[in-house]
Amino acid sequence: MNHPDFPGWLHALAMVSLSLAFVSSAIIIFDIRRHPQKMAVMNWVWPLTGLFGSVLWLWLYWRHGRADGSGVGGNAGRQPVWAKVAKGASHCGAGCTLGDIIAEWAAFAFPAIAVWLGYRSIFAEEIFAVWVLDFILAFGIGIVFQYFAIAPMRDLSFGEGIREAIKADTFSISSWQVGMYGMMAFIQFGWFRAAFGAAAPVDTPEFWWAMQVAMLAGFATAFPVNWWLIRKGVKEAM
Repeated sequence: MNHPDFPGWLHALAMVSLSLAFVSSAIIIFDIRRHPQKMAVMNWVWPLTGLFGSVLWLWLYWRHGRADGSGVGGNAGRQPVWAKVAKGASHCGAGCTLGDIIAEWAAFAFPAIAVWLGYRSIFAEEIFAVWVLDFILAFGIGIVFQYFAIAPMRDLSFGEGIREAIKADTFSISSWQVGMYGMMAFIQFGWFRAAFGAAAPVDTPEFWWAMQVAMLAGFATAFPVNWWLIRKGVKEAM
């Protein structure tokens, strides 16, 4: 059942987009169970990126991520540069995806969280307060994901690994969030509220469709940053 503030076509679009993403993620999970990634953290990264990237990231996984030999399968030396960069950006995008899901539903279930983070005292809009939690969780999870990528590849101690992970992902995650927040604000306030009289609540398909689009915008802003980080050797090619 669609939200009364939004037209039926938008609800249908959101449902189709979300369904394709869930199916894409499920296909990736099923394939990874048979062909685990050489880098264990990528067993999490690929399905999470499928939730926003849908069939595009399913294709990226199938062509440049599978570990069964049918594609490049994680051998960075045999991949085109754009694929290395896309995988590097997707790595931090997975942390952002998981962080955003946890933060948005936590704030929905416990509205006091938004108040603690400045809603009504600092921010007039609840979404801005929740974005604070989004960023904290996305950054923290992204650093954990990066640690489990960079530490084994460079044979680093725990402290060295955390330090290098922070160094590698701070700009990457920040650039992703800039694009994501910008697009989400545009959709929620520049489109939904202006056209339909209300922003999409968290418990609607329209909200999560908007989040899918926003995450793609985050990928677009993080892509050139990851290109630079990989070229400079700050971040490892995957």
